Amino acid sequence: MSSMNVQQLLTQMRAMEAQAKSAPANIPGIDTTDEGVSFSSALKNSIDAVNETSLESAKLADAFEKGDTSVSLAQLMITMEKSSVSFQAMTQVRNRLLSAYQDIMNMPV
Repeated sequence: MSSMNVQQLLTQMRAMEAQAKSAPANIPGIDTTDEGVSFSSALKNSIDAVNETSLESAKLADAFEKGDTSVSLAQLMITMEKSSVSFQAMTQVRNRLLSAYQDIMNMPV
């Protein structure tokens, strides 16, 4: 790996770090209207975003395997990690929702 690629990767990582540290002005996929945020639409949008990330990761992996020179290994690995982290986060949200549902169902009436 050349030093130019390493420098580009470090620059991208620093830009992502700065973006993650900044306060989000608007969360993508969530409609904040005067009526408020619909839980079902927020959940659907987040699941769709996880699916899009997974599809993008699979598409880049396929292109890399076919020898496409426009896809670098670093780009592929970052995309795969994003996909993995977003899927794990979605799984944790599902687990928490299921746990909350079970707690509510076990409450005496």
